[in-house]
Amino acid sequence: MTLLDRHLEFVEELRRAGLPVSLSEDLDAVRAVAALPELDREDLRSALAATLVKRQVHRPNFDVIFDLYFPALIGSGVQPDPDQPTEQAADVQGPAMDGPEALADFRERLEAALTQGNSADGLAREGVGRFGMMRGRGPGMSSWSAYSALHRINAAGLVDRLVAALSQSPDDEPMARREAIKRVSAFTAAVEADARRRIAEEKGAAHMAQHSVRPSIDRLDFTSARKSEVEQMRRAILPLARRLATRISREQHARRRGALDFRRTVRASMQTGGVPVVTHHKPKRPGRTELVVLCDVSGSVANFASFTLMFTFALREQFTRVRAFTFVDDVHEVTDHFTPGADPVETMTTLAASAAKASLWGRTNYGRALTRFAEQYPDAVTARSSLLILGDARSNYSDLALPVLKQLAYDAKHAYWLNPEHPRSWNTGDSAAADYAAIVPMVECRNLRQLAEFIHDLC
Repeated sequence: MTLLDRHLEFVEELRRAGLPVSLSEDLDAVRAVAALPELDREDLRSALAATLVKRQVHRPNFDVIFDLYFPALIGSGVQPDPDQPTEQAADVQGPAMDGPEALADFRERLEAALTQGNSADGLAREGVGRFGMMRGRGPGMSSWSAYSALHRINAAGLVDRLVAALSQSPDDEPMARREAIKRVSAFTAAVEADARRRIAEEKGAAHMAQHSVRPSIDRLDFTSARKSEVEQMRRAILPLARRLATRISREQHARRRGALDFRRTVRASMQTGGVPVVTHHKPKRPGRTELVVLCDVSGSVANFASFTLMFTFALREQFTRVRAFTFVDDVHEVTDHFTPGADPVETMTTLAASAAKASLWGRTNYGRALTRFAEQYPDAVTARSSLLILGDARSNYSDLALPVLKQLAYDAKHAYWLNPEHPRSWNTGDSAAADYAAIVPMVECRNLRQLAEFIHDLC
């Protein structure tokens, strides 16, 4: 495969992974590579990233796919010895290589390198080569496993020993633990990257890219996010909210003018010979609506509820007033938790810990929750309110209280429903999406991108 063929296949994989690469940008990338004085791998990465990546959230997937198509090395990265017999060269795995003594020696060297803060990329490659091989795998199955290597090395168990080595006093322990977790995570990522590289040599880079590249943070489903990805979402959601709030403010400023004041416009046109060069408008009465959020916090939509509440309250300055309520089968107001200056992450952690307050029987019941909301908080929804319901509309085959929802939607200025499930899952099983959508417009909202688009339209 020529470099051009590999580049074209690489660009196709970027597009499949969600990166919007146009034809002109593809041509720019080819010109940038041709302009490189020498074909250094990191220079190639920088040139391709500068021409093909538009948003920072797409950079992690770009790096993963780049490493698959332009690997740093092949195989073990060691030049075979021509004087060594073929049979001996093939026998690279054995007790001397991956036995208990070799494993203990490797752990000691890894702990020393991580304690000193040295790069562990070489040890990561060695660890996969010695402890990540899966012997006796059938046809079509991978011969390498990052999980097996990390499990045998017990990288997670190194954290406590690193904390003890890095901390000089008990007061230093929190900072030392964060640093230890950071270094072990970097080693884990290097092991996973090397395992992907080895598997890509066996099955092809395209096959590995299709099975190893996850959607970018803005396109990743709330309900399927891993723990590390949840943290990335939390870091991304607040800057996204600030940018969106600035954009909304600019658009509202542009729409601040009222209707055309015909009399003043004609009077002013007398100064320009009857030509209305300058138009005058009637002052537009300022006013912002209130926002009432009714959020399902059951286990199936916990991540979705956390992010939507955090994002909504990051935009609370766009509304006159914001009130938030959580429910499973009972309703609990949580507006007081969102005080000015409060840490959003700590706030959502507190809400998650107190989710039991919104549950009596522990089973989602939209009908009971809507009924109790209407009874306990009759003044929450008014003609100035926008009602926002967050949930998957799965009510365990219980009564739906459709008349109650219809009255709430009638009392509100606007009513919206955000559903974190894909539309193809609506109306399956115990989903009452069709019944509720007939009363309140239901919008698919599974990731940060869709959430930002909805909030933009709402404001």
